[in-house]
Amino acid sequence: MSGNKHLLDTNIIISVFDGNKDVANKISRLSTVYISSIVLGELYVGIYRVSNKTKHLKKLTDFLDLCRVVEIDSSTAEYYGKCKAQLFKKGKPIPSNDIWIAASALQHEFTLVSNDKHFSEIDGLNIVSW
Repeated sequence: MSGNKHLLDTNIIISVFDGNKDVANKISRLSTVYISSIVLGELYVGIYRVSNKTKHLKKLTDFLDLCRVVEIDSSTAEYYGKCKAQLFKKGKPIPSNDIWIAASALQHEFTLVSNDKHFSEIDGLNIVSW
């Protein structure tokens, strides 16, 4: 696993926060942990919706110390446009945030780690499920 570039989806990080040791062990074997700024935004949404924000913010802050956050740029936007147009043609819409995450993975040639099956609708996207 180390040496490959993996971009973690929100559901993977949440599973670690929920105590999934198997997923945490897989992440610990990665040479670098990448997350999209879109994933980071989704994690903040979850934190600001719960009552114990301080505890969850601490978990996120500690996790971010291990990560590189991949920012969205104009190249990502082009990948997004291609993905969304392809999904329209297929008649297979998926959530916009997930298209942005997939666009980042395609742009940087990451393997996307996610348990969301709808990512399989995006041509050329390398996906693994943990």
